[in-house]
Amino acid sequence: MERKAAYANLANWFEYLNDDCDYENWSQYLITKLEGFSLKTGLDIGCGGGWFTRAFKKHGYEATGMDISPEMLDYAQEQALKTGVRGEYILGDITSKKPPKRFDFVTAINDCVNYIPKTKLDAAFKNINGALPKGGVFLFDISSKRKFEQKIANTVCADDREDITYLSFNRVNGDEVTMEVTLFVKRADGAFERKDETHLQYIYTEEEIVAALQRNGFKPLCVEGHLGEDKTTSDRICFLAQKEGGK
Repeated sequence: MERKAAYANLANWFEYLNDDCDYENWSQYLITKLEGFSLKTGLDIGCGGGWFTRAFKKHGYEATGMDISPEMLDYAQEQALKTGVRGEYILGDITSKKPPKRFDFVTAINDCVNYIPKTKLDAAFKNINGALPKGGVFLFDISSKRKFEQKIANTVCADDREDITYLSFNRVNGDEVTMEVTLFVKRADGAFERKDETHLQYIYTEEEIVAALQRNGFKPLCVEGHLGEDKTTSDRICFLAQKEGGK
């Protein structure tokens, strides 16, 4: 059985399977957070299928999507053509080098930072800092330690639909979270094809993230739960930071 990298198989189904996360309200929350600044251009790191990139474009920002997964970028391009919300999408790993140009703001939404190994977090934040001018904005979130330890650890998540069945077998070992994902995708002939991939995420605390931001030239401005919830009980923690000093 071939087990592929994260999102190699899931790319075409990710937004469909996440149709209960209220992308519209989530997008508006992010836009509201950005509206307090004078911003024109943005980079959406870990853009996935491009939902938030397209939302930023529709709001008037010149947004570029970036992802480490070629399959996700292919899907994002398809959705851009389908919806008529054209944009630039680039392949890149923020932990290895900074983007080719500067942007007024950078976002990394829906667990992107959780996919960054702890040994590479400083490199990622340093590269993001280098992609911003002085006063540039960094808006991102993480899944909370509470979510991983109380809801994800040693569980099986399932979503069974007429055209696809999603299964995720989850293990937590210290700060590492392994998710073995299996998809059963319905083919045109009615049979189901099995596809497998592995996701590896890392548990971060608020204190770890804030310290990493400060080490890499950012001033944290706001830390709160998902859509402004109480961060102590939220499954997601949102961070808003601004680049200090420098060029």
